[in-house]
Amino acid sequence: MKRKIKLIWDFRGPHSQKTAEHHCIHLKEYATIEKLHFYEIAVSIINEMHTIAFIIIDEVDMKTYKDALKPHRGQVVNE
Repeated sequence: MKRKIKLIWDFRGPHSQKTAEHHCIHLKEYATIEKLHFYEIAVSIINEMHTIAFIIIDEVDMKTYKDALKPHRGQVVNE
């Protein structure tokens, strides 16, 4: 079974939600241009001053995404 990885970018401050939403646009563009598979690209609001943008991918694609997009952190997705 393939492991899924969630790559995460943290955005902080009063405009964190808008910044994270905009970052998701670029994540989708990158995946499309490079013809890379992903499961989900979304935003999660932690609180009014902290929002994350994330992409869920197969572990096999992690190095490609990580080297190009420099996520702040990552975690294994438990299904």
